[in-house]
Amino acid sequence: MTLQQFMNEAISPWMREEGPDSDIVLSSRIRLARNFAQYAFPILATEKDLQYINGFIRAEYENQSFQDYSDFAFVPIKDLTPVERRVLVEKHLISPHLAETNHASAVLISKNEQVSIMVNEEDHLRIQLYYPGSQLNKALKKVFELDDWLEGKIDYAFDEQRGYLTGCPTNVGTGMRASVMMHLPALSWTQQMSRLIPAINQLGLVVRGIYGEGSQATGNIFQISNQITLGKSEEDIVEDLQSVVRELIEHERNARNDIMEQSPIRLEDRIYRSYGVLTCSRIIESKEAAKCLSDVRLGIDSGIIENVSRNILNELMVLTQPGFLQQYAKKTLTPNERDVLRASLIRERMQLEN
Repeated sequence: MTLQQFMNEAISPWMREEGPDSDIVLSSRIRLARNFAQYAFPILATEKDLQYINGFIRAEYENQSFQDYSDFAFVPIKDLTPVERRVLVEKHLISPHLAETNHASAVLISKNEQVSIMVNEEDHLRIQLYYPGSQLNKALKKVFELDDWLEGKIDYAFDEQRGYLTGCPTNVGTGMRASVMMHLPALSWTQQMSRLIPAINQLGLVVRGIYGEGSQATGNIFQISNQITLGKSEEDIVEDLQSVVRELIEHERNARNDIMEQSPIRLEDRIYRSYGVLTCSRIIESKEAAKCLSDVRLGIDSGIIENVSRNILNELMVLTQPGFLQQYAKKTLTPNERDVLRASLIRERMQLEN
């Protein structure tokens, strides 16, 4: 795989697949933090040590394959333009933190983009694996196998009492972050999310925006993940998160049903107004686009809008981000130019579907 192939497609191949409860749960992710035992963690490591780890990962794993994840591409972050870095963030292949680094950092990406392994981020390795829909247990089983494959050549920093040692104390123990990306428009419209978020936080979980820590929940998309990594097994952490996800799915379905029963005309009006904005606008900002895409997706999931694929909404949510717009245009764009191009691309894509 080449960098250009990752840049050309807005939607990763695995995202085209359907998963359980995929009308509400967009994706499930397991991320593991791992470090080399004999080297200082990135925050204190010398450039020489970081270069060694970078070179080791490239030599041992570039172009390699593991089970269904083939042809791992090694992408040095320093070789990327600011726009290319932003595109990889928008596709969730790297973190915003890794995009800002300029030392010996890199990312290893499988051909189907389901697996990405960040090198020299906050830890030597950040291993993340995605599945469509609500499939945390399946993702956990697979990431364990992937972790074992990597550990065959790497001596991890591990303590018998503390577990995996990490750059940030909050990750010590399992070193695992399990998360789901959920589309919760009805709970947002009815303002139930403002009451649910504090309750979720009390359970040792955290609610963030689409790009994780520090991001906002645009387009009614929320990321729910664990905060506790020490004192619980990986299976217990996933089960606790899965239990909350099941509750949120039930609450969202009930809220959608209530809206459809009590205010069907208002619901249809909102959905079709947003559909009209997407298909007719000549200029549209990213927040408005995200809000309209969320409305139309709900219309598709509710059967109000027919003959429009749910995948198109997934694609447009990425394609209309600033990095992708500039990658598409092959040049740096002003905010106004991005808003004009965003509207044009949405119109064209919606017309193709019709």
